[in-house]
Amino acid sequence: MKNKIIQLLDNSIDVLNAEQITEILEQPPKPEMGDYAFPCFRLAKELHKAPQQIAADIKDSIVCPDFIDHIEVMGAYINFFTKKDAYAEQVIERSKSSDFGSSDEGTGKTICIDYSSPNIAKNFHVGHLRTTVIGNSLYKIFTKLGYKVERINHLGDWGTQFGKLIVAYKKWGSEEAVKEKGIEELMRIYVLFHDEVEEHPELEDEARAWFHKMEIGDEEALKIWEWFVDISLEEFRRIYDLMGMDFDHFTGESFYRNMTEDVVSELTEHGLLTDSEGAKIVDLSEYDMAPCLILKNDGSSIYATRDIAAVEYRKKTYDFTKCLYVTGQEQKLHFSQVFKVMELLGNTWAKDSLIHIPYGLVSLGGEKLSTRGGNVIYAEDILKEAISKIREIIDEKNPDLSSEEKDEASRIVGVGSVIFNDLYNQRIKDVSFKWEHITSFEGETGPYVQYTYARCSSILRNVTDFSEDAVIDYSVLTDPATVDLLKEIDRFPDIIEDAAERYEPSVVARYAVDLAQAFNRFYTENRIAVDEKNVRDARCMVTSITRRILKDSLDLLGIGCVERM
Repeated sequence: MKNKIIQLLDNSIDVLNAEQITEILEQPPKPEMGDYAFPCFRLAKELHKAPQQIAADIKDSIVCPDFIDHIEVMGAYINFFTKKDAYAEQVIERSKSSDFGSSDEGTGKTICIDYSSPNIAKNFHVGHLRTTVIGNSLYKIFTKLGYKVERINHLGDWGTQFGKLIVAYKKWGSEEAVKEKGIEELMRIYVLFHDEVEEHPELEDEARAWFHKMEIGDEEALKIWEWFVDISLEEFRRIYDLMGMDFDHFTGESFYRNMTEDVVSELTEHGLLTDSEGAKIVDLSEYDMAPCLILKNDGSSIYATRDIAAVEYRKKTYDFTKCLYVTGQEQKLHFSQVFKVMELLGNTWAKDSLIHIPYGLVSLGGEKLSTRGGNVIYAEDILKEAISKIREIIDEKNPDLSSEEKDEASRIVGVGSVIFNDLYNQRIKDVSFKWEHITSFEGETGPYVQYTYARCSSILRNVTDFSEDAVIDYSVLTDPATVDLLKEIDRFPDIIEDAAERYEPSVVARYAVDLAQAFNRFYTENRIAVDEKNVRDARCMVTSITRRILKDSLDLLGIGCVERM
């Protein structure tokens, strides 16, 4: 129906094409303003008329089709009032399909997403949640649009910090303590190193020497490092399993360490490398950027070198259309440098294909988290605390559920509440954990949306004679609450496209709340289990479609659903 209105306007407006009309066409905020509205302000300059007059002229030129009840001019807007039964039919017939919201726009195209990427030998803390949940949601959004998505966990498993950790292990650690306590012990000695280096700066030289041994393949150094990696991966996988997430590739910085020589050779051949106090850099002053450090003065590579190697490997291996990097906004300069170096190497695709997706900080009680200072809130603790709090609420609200059902619901809703709290915020904004909001079943929260899904499931379980194949009487779906819900349903494909275009999962999260709120108004104003079968079937169909789209929306955020809670 929207497309038909666009075509009507396209036939009456010479100075805009259908794509431009699509961008301008709106859904009014109030039902009394119609179902679609077209503002004419943009046409004033081209047509040399007042927008109000342009609106009147266009309205007069349109022959009202069967699906339009009437058209009104309201100021500079042309407002279209559709026939509500025709609109209901159009939305329901379109949205009944299980692939509603899917697209083939990504067919034959690959997107690489680099996200999560925790540092080896450091606990997976709450600050890692943002990159993990944003990246996972983008993976699901682009998959929905038909892209092949490569999920890459670029582990921080190489660099001078491992020289520091080896020094700390040899001075203050033991094999027994690491075996017993795992990452907790590695974190303890890592923090201790930074405490001690204040009084003993020579420890930095020892650390650099150990990392150099790693780079040249020293057997002892690599054996200790590989042990630390194995301990860390076991920890990380436990967190990912709890969150219901996985990756296609755990290829960290170390994966590219033997490719850095080729990077240096390529940069040299292109005349891009210059000396700077013994180090090798790419001068980017022409582009108002600090130099990109490629080799330190001891000849060791740095993460920029390995990131350049990673880009080249991914392009060669996956032939990506886009490669997305989901990291904190504090890394903006780093990726600007790496992307610019890729351009300077003659890769014309780099400018449009390499994209940094920044996000804000995470805090608990307003305090920024710092691994080095030991102020660490573990992600697993946050998730388990959420599960525990949700379990308390379910015990109180629905004591009749079995223990197994309560356990499952608490895990899915608890983990989902943390994810939703993060993704509901625009990613560039900082996120703070406030338990009274996160685990609430009211307001703009994950549990509220999940509860609405469970309510839809309960309704459909109790109406035993409803079939998805029922013939629907669309004339009973014309009241304002139903039409408002249908409008929300109708938005779903556009929401996914918008979220992908902006790399912004919050678009989906906010839509899920809007849909849940619209359904609950519909449910309040329309009794579903009525005697009249035509009314019952029609309202059950709306409920069924809403239920599926709530599930699809939550899935796009990486959040599960439960049938009872």
